Amino acid sequence: MDGLASLSVQSNFGVADWAIVIAFLVASTIAGMWAMRYIRDMDDYVVAGRSVRTYLGVASMIAAELGLVTVMYSAQKGFACGFAAFAIAGLSAIAGLIVGRTGFIVVPLRKMGVMTIPEFYEGRYGKDVRLLGGAILAASGILNMGMFLYADSVFVTNVMGMHDPDTIKWAMTIILGLVLLYTAVGGMISVVFTDYLQYTIMAIGLLLTSFLLMRHFGWIHILQDVQQIKGAEGINPLLSPKMGPWYLLWMLFLGFIGSCIWQTSVMRATSAESEKVVRRTYSWGSVGFLVRFLIPYFWGICAMVFVYRDPQLRAIFLPAGGAAPKVELAAMPIALSKLMPAGLIGLLTAGMLAAAMSTYNTYLHTWSAVLTQDVVSPLSRAPLSPKQRILIARVIMCVIAFFLLVWGLWYPLGEDLWDYMAITGAIYFTGAFAALAGGIYWKGGSRVGAYGAFIVSLFNVVALKPMQDLLGVTWPGNGEWPGLVIVPVTCIVYVVLSVCFPDRRTEGN
Repeated sequence: MDGLASLSVQSNFGVADWAIVIAFLVASTIAGMWAMRYIRDMDDYVVAGRSVRTYLGVASMIAAELGLVTVMYSAQKGFACGFAAFAIAGLSAIAGLIVGRTGFIVVPLRKMGVMTIPEFYEGRYGKDVRLLGGAILAASGILNMGMFLYADSVFVTNVMGMHDPDTIKWAMTIILGLVLLYTAVGGMISVVFTDYLQYTIMAIGLLLTSFLLMRHFGWIHILQDVQQIKGAEGINPLLSPKMGPWYLLWMLFLGFIGSCIWQTSVMRATSAESEKVVRRTYSWGSVGFLVRFLIPYFWGICAMVFVYRDPQLRAIFLPAGGAAPKVELAAMPIALSKLMPAGLIGLLTAGMLAAAMSTYNTYLHTWSAVLTQDVVSPLSRAPLSPKQRILIARVIMCVIAFFLLVWGLWYPLGEDLWDYMAITGAIYFTGAFAALAGGIYWKGGSRVGAYGAFIVSLFNVVALKPMQDLLGVTWPGNGEWPGLVIVPVTCIVYVVLSVCFPDRRTEGN
């Protein structure tokens, strides 16, 4: 990263910190492997036997959605936008609470007893729509996950004071390998069980670090420095060049989608013990959605203040015109490496690795399950046994892990990490919103309408910076406009095609 290669910053990370991190990695792996004893069939492997209760579901949901990559992209937003970024956290919490109170989409899916969203597509539209929806869902999700390793490597590199890229690549490969091991063996039971352990460690690290940052800087001084650095745009999201009213509308929709349509969250609903537990999980989980943004935003704001007070760091991270997204990502871990005392920084790193691992195991498990259940199994000429399905899921998981290593380290990130994830997720969820909501709440929805919605949603790929460079176009805003346009278009296409080409069969409609 420009300017950082020659930067000499001594980290407080010491021997005791290494011991804490290694002990955590060993304990998490053993716990995940231990869960293998409870796996009997694919239902146990994918949805934990539908026995997850409220407290465990909430902890697992928060842990899965608060990964290290979440901390990194949120801290980057806080660094770039100041307190204005807090608006995103509020909108996310509101969206999650609405889903929890109404049960929108998630409760009907739980009633149907499906393990994955594309299973609904088959029952409602047919096998071919399940294949298309499952393939797009998995491709979008894997692309969405593509930058996790890169963001995590930036954190580990800077917080531990390890500046050799090859060393970090090996370290992240080992971590991913451990997650792959116990996730592949233990399935959803392993994911939920280890999420609970990791959630506890992560929560301690988050709260303790936030307390120390507040004590070091002081709330009044942070406010004053942000106003001096950013002016009014650092407080008011409507004035921020990286936000604005249309961007906030897009964030509200993303919060809604992330709760009721994104498969990694919906997996918690399909794993729940009952419909009542589904509602409770999402209602209480909305608090987690709020916290998962607020705390990292605050860390990013503190990092902004930290580098502003250091002339050398200010020249790199706060130059005229702003720093590149890849450079901004390193600001928070560099600040923490100097502000956190030895011993505590090890606990923090263990918590962040816990966050990373809980996200990896959820996403690896989810996308391998979708491809197995919704693409490979429907294409198989003969029915697959539970053992065959689990084996296929494990093989797919390994392939996905290899892709993550390659894509995450080589993709030329040209936008904020959060915006990259929003765009790649939109490749699926803009079409899925129309197909799911229309299929559940409207009897007139048809197979052709679902096809049209999914095909239109693929156009979200043009919002990625490399695609803009390839096409020679520059979209206004921060990636929100293609999505805001495509969402209503997919809904219109779905309705028009459903009316013009209604399904001839009426079963299940």
